[in-house]
Amino acid sequence: MKLLVLPCDGIGPEISQSTTEFAMTAAEKVGLEVEFHEDDVGFSSLERYGTTLRDTLLESAIRDFEGVILGPQSHLDYPPVAEGGRNVSGGFRIGLDLYANIRPAISRPFLPNKASDMDLVIYRENTEGFYPDRNMYQGVGEMMPDPDMALSIRKITRRCCMRICKQAFLAAASRGKKIAAVHKANSFLMTDGLFLECFREVAREFPDIETEELIVDAFAALLVRQPEKYDIVVTTNFYGDILSDLASELSGSLGLAGSINANAEKGLCMAQAQHGSAPDIAGQNRANPCSLMLSVAMMFEWIGRSKNNEKAIETAVLMIEAIDSVLKNQSQRTPDLGGELGTKEFTRCLISAL
Repeated sequence: MKLLVLPCDGIGPEISQSTTEFAMTAAEKVGLEVEFHEDDVGFSSLERYGTTLRDTLLESAIRDFEGVILGPQSHLDYPPVAEGGRNVSGGFRIGLDLYANIRPAISRPFLPNKASDMDLVIYRENTEGFYPDRNMYQGVGEMMPDPDMALSIRKITRRCCMRICKQAFLAAASRGKKIAAVHKANSFLMTDGLFLECFREVAREFPDIETEELIVDAFAALLVRQPEKYDIVVTTNFYGDILSDLASELSGSLGLAGSINANAEKGLCMAQAQHGSAPDIAGQNRANPCSLMLSVAMMFEWIGRSKNNEKAIETAVLMIEAIDSVLKNQSQRTPDLGGELGTKEFTRCLISAL
């Protein structure tokens, strides 16, 4: 199995190195052959190639690799697109058509949390919606007709709604057989109305799955009040981005939030930490690598199930079990989780646990 590793910005190089060391050790334990190939994106690519993301790298990711590991980016600090400051994450999601952003939120009883019984997965559409760099064939969906007016265009399509709903229902069929669609169709009558229409159409293909439709602001409140009620949640891009961060913090920490971006039909998957690049602690051996590690474990499981590779699934299970076994001991945690270990020391504990 060949995987493309893109450390990107901030703490990205540190957590990427820890993640590949940990993943390689887990793979070796079960006899899975894995090759990691590192390349430049973000500021290192900008300095070397004049752009944060090369088109040739996107082509290589599709052609030469079974999966991609993307570190966090400092997108707000990039120069304008015309000067090479391309959104790396958005570029991969659009360039590889990774339409499904899958984000679980699971409370661990041995870690502090604000939702002790949470165990849900948010399926977020990844390629359109309110994000202006993802909804136009040319240009972007934001504009300023004059200095005192800013406009933004939202795009919702039947094709994208149908396919994310289909993947969410398939997930619900293998879990708790219930699914919630989150929307704001009471205000966005046409756009969220189209999303709900697609959700209901797909639901007819899965008559044994319990469905629920929730307005996004009500769901945010209910997620705090009764997190144990929800299993699979499917929603559009913008809502999913916000709600997945909320769910991750309630269940413990963004530092423990795994995330993959996938296209089931094309067999493509990218692991990506849910958190940002944390430039304030970059290079200080203080970063928690768990989010990226759990994302890579999710990617191994996704590849294993889509390509019938049992060793990839075993690698994912082993990685998750090792992380949980180490985190049960507060003295073996990173500072953000109440411990004192640095990134390297924490990684050594994980490898010992394997």
